[in-house]
Amino acid sequence: MIRAATDPKLRLPTVTTVATTVRAIWRSPWQLTTAVRMPGERHTGTLPPLSEEHISLAASLRADVTHLSVGIGERNVFKPAGYRAAESWLARRLTELGLVVQRQAFEAHGVPCVNLSAELPGRTRPDEVIVYGAHYDSLKDCPAANDNGSGVAAVLALARHLSDLPADKRPARSVRFVFFANEEPPFFYTGKMGSRVYADACRARNENIVAMLTPETIGCYSDAPGSQLYPLPFLSGPIGGVGDYVAFIGVGRSAPLVRECVGLFRKLARFPSVGAALPSIVPGVGASDHWSFWRVGYPALMITDTAPFRYRYYHTREDLPDKMDFERMSRVVDGLHRVVRSLADR
Repeated sequence: MIRAATDPKLRLPTVTTVATTVRAIWRSPWQLTTAVRMPGERHTGTLPPLSEEHISLAASLRADVTHLSVGIGERNVFKPAGYRAAESWLARRLTELGLVVQRQAFEAHGVPCVNLSAELPGRTRPDEVIVYGAHYDSLKDCPAANDNGSGVAAVLALARHLSDLPADKRPARSVRFVFFANEEPPFFYTGKMGSRVYADACRARNENIVAMLTPETIGCYSDAPGSQLYPLPFLSGPIGGVGDYVAFIGVGRSAPLVRECVGLFRKLARFPSVGAALPSIVPGVGASDHWSFWRVGYPALMITDTAPFRYRYYHTREDLPDKMDFERMSRVVDGLHRVVRSLADR
């Protein structure tokens, strides 16, 4: 299930770094508790009935994921036609919402790659920006429905939701919707990773990005005991072994943002959630586009179903829409709408 040996996104730490981390926690065990103890109460028990809004949202999420993963399919530098088709489709969807699309083009392996962005200007504090973005590329030989068609669909859903608001009801801060190229290997953690290109440019312009959130593989949930694994054994105790929750994950100094988002989600949505701000050496903690923003000093986090630690079809040809739970995903996405809206009005 977990291919850490071959996937750079899941590289396990060395024996030395594990020993250093375990020694630090042994000396100061409160650090681990603080890293995973979040405000508010985690939802437990039966989920409330689906609302009409959730049912409608689930249908639109399914349609978007299906178009991207089945209608278009593989999309990366190895399948440039699919890459271009995905880029054009996403740009068109944003334009249809009345948003102005910006293209940031760069080249990798001799193939043009494009980050797409569109901003809904803030009503009273437009210089303060919340980035809500997901990668739209796929791993080679993978249709990538959950990883990361689910995140793309979540970003499109929020863009629709906020664009439909009357001008006087829109958020105080600007919300920027971004679709990143080249998150998957072989570009992950390299200078050709789309979000790294994008975040570096934001920092060079000294943009005031107050928060970056990336939905990353958010379509798999299970109530079965043992359905949740962990990158390091000591995490299973404080979090649990059932994969029925959504996780808010940040690296170290993004802890305040993680805590704020978890607190908001628990207040505004009735769905199980956990949060953690962990050292960068923990496998998977930096395994998405939030890493690019964190490395240049912006507060950033990933929202995830924990991908390979739960989803058996991760990075395989079987990552298709029929493996996903769109009803529970709709509850998560609706909760994220509320979280981003609250952050944007702070």
